[in-house]
Amino acid sequence: MLKNKKLFIALFLIVQIVAIQILKQFPEFVEQFYSHGIYVFTSKLMRYTFGWIPLSVGDLLYTLLSIYVIRWMIVNRKRIYKDTLNWFLDVFATLSLAYFAFHLLWALNYYRLPLYKSLDLEAEYSTEQLLSFTERLIQKSNTIHRQLAPNDSAKVDMPFTKSEVFDMVKDGYTSLAEHYPHLKYNPVSIKKSIYSVPLTYMGFSGYLNPFTNEAQVDGLIPTYKFPTTSCHEVAHQLGYAAENEANFIGCLAAIHNEDLYFKYSGYTFGLRYCLVEIFKRDKALYYEILPTVNKGILKNYEEVQKFWRSYENPIEPVFEKTFDNFLKANNQSAGMKSYSYVVALLVNYFDNQPL
Repeated sequence: MLKNKKLFIALFLIVQIVAIQILKQFPEFVEQFYSHGIYVFTSKLMRYTFGWIPLSVGDLLYTLLSIYVIRWMIVNRKRIYKDTLNWFLDVFATLSLAYFAFHLLWALNYYRLPLYKSLDLEAEYSTEQLLSFTERLIQKSNTIHRQLAPNDSAKVDMPFTKSEVFDMVKDGYTSLAEHYPHLKYNPVSIKKSIYSVPLTYMGFSGYLNPFTNEAQVDGLIPTYKFPTTSCHEVAHQLGYAAENEANFIGCLAAIHNEDLYFKYSGYTFGLRYCLVEIFKRDKALYYEILPTVNKGILKNYEEVQKFWRSYENPIEPVFEKTFDNFLKANNQSAGMKSYSYVVALLVNYFDNQPL
């Protein structure tokens, strides 16, 4: 009887994979019934359950699971030869349950309606539009920088602890919710990852735990990056699985925060992506426009670059490639390059409104 149950659960993995391929074809259905329906309930339930606990419950669960899997492999190492069928049934039944929980609790958001469609934005933009928006963004970023730094050449130092930044993140989402009610962020569940050191060596500044709905932020990254990174992970919590969309929503949340340091982090976050896109399209134009950016802003960019360079290692590209393949397998055909598509959302969103 038990063997039959395992076989049924294991075979259910195939049914799930087929069902996901079908759901991909109906993003409006996923948007309405999952992202704005089931997920709203399950995500809040997870955040109410685990958000008040100061430690990362998801990281602790991963630790215990890893220990259990290693122990199970050692204890059952001989079964693969003596009882091969049951061994594989155990493995695939477990994978089937994990796959089901992963999609039910979060990952179906990968197949929702693209954000540019739900916001009625264009998906493309010209170099002229990019340049015009970047010039506006430079002016805005320079203005805020002068309010926060002693001079144009000094980088901005955040006066907050990283825990204080976590407490302030919800304020930007509260402002955004005045125009987009579904972006109201409550309850809060943002935490430093227990695995901040390995995350840094892997090249990741944070992640969302899909099983506990905790926003995990790398506790080692410079405080200058904490506002936008935290807002990015909260965007994932609110159901925006695609990286470009989470970048865009996170940028807006930082910009809409009343605190000037958050605004600075948000505007310069968007500016950096625009500058990179200009560099890709027209290097001469990039070197022409770069001197108009306050040197202090460039020093903040350099601060972040130095941090990541200090943790470069031969294994990092392996993790980046793995994550790239993960994104491609979950409805993001451009993989990690999809991060740059945040520029299209920013350019078109701010096309007819002030920064």
